[in-house]
Amino acid sequence: MDPKKGFIGLIGLGYWGQNLLRNFHELGVLHTACDSSESVVAAKRRQYPDVKFTTNVDEILSSAEIKAVAIAAPAAVHYDLAKRAILAGKDVFVEKPLALTVQQGEEIVALAKKYGRVLMVGHILQYHPGVLKLKAMIRAGELGKIRYIYSNRLNIGKLRIEENILWSFAPHDISVILMLLGEEPVRVHAFGGDYLSAGINDVTLTELEFADGVKGHVFVSWLHPFKEQKLVVVGSKGMAVFDDVSKEKLFFYPHTIEWKDGKIPVAQKAEHRVIPFEAGEPLKLELKHFADCVIARSNPRTDGEEGLRVLKILEKAEKCSNRGGEQ
Repeated sequence: MDPKKGFIGLIGLGYWGQNLLRNFHELGVLHTACDSSESVVAAKRRQYPDVKFTTNVDEILSSAEIKAVAIAAPAAVHYDLAKRAILAGKDVFVEKPLALTVQQGEEIVALAKKYGRVLMVGHILQYHPGVLKLKAMIRAGELGKIRYIYSNRLNIGKLRIEENILWSFAPHDISVILMLLGEEPVRVHAFGGDYLSAGINDVTLTELEFADGVKGHVFVSWLHPFKEQKLVVVGSKGMAVFDDVSKEKLFFYPHTIEWKDGKIPVAQKAEHRVIPFEAGEPLKLELKHFADCVIARSNPRTDGEEGLRVLKILEKAEKCSNRGGEQ
């Protein structure tokens, strides 16, 4: 394979797919882009006259020049498209979630392993330089022993009826929490509310409990008055905040707790400081990682197994939520 020539086919040019189109094009690895809408294809063809476009997925899957496929289509078709791509001999990048059931996810992972295909899931925050810096801080012990992690991913904007808020927003934060802690939860509990469409949760709160006592929660909603994308890590030596909406992104609060007379906890507040990190567009870094893995035949950071771990938590959370939060 010549890395100087386009070898990736992109399926889906909608709300998020157009961002993949731009980045794959800038990376010089895009061969063909596909969307079922003729009007979308016509518009993108004018914008990218040097890119080949089609409305037929089979043109991508049957092309000998296309070695890998990126899927940015609706979540409901991730499983079918990923399976078809693998069986067609392609490596696969699929936006989150990997599939809509654990059974489907396990089948995709097994197929990729059977046929020796690269399989990567689009958990973009694992490629964000700010999140990677936060991981380095935790590993270096700057926060001390981790006690608690929580994330808020809230907005008022694009609403969906084909998947609920849990599957749309929560995969990012669940993926990051597992990455930061390096383990899976022993208990998952969740509840939510469906205020716009019956059976489609608009708000969910997922609680995670880990074997070493660390707890966390993931609060997601698309019925919120303003946009918030914040991850907070509380440790024995300090607290860190990754705020993806702010300009600086990463902050460290060296707050500590002292015990007065050995029995009364007193918060010792300290001035926060901004934590610098290397610049870089997370999506471009993520997609370059995929292209590099295809060329080198190496395993991606967010491979199928990682995607499956997130999928299992999502399924447990959904079942719990559907039971009204009961275990």
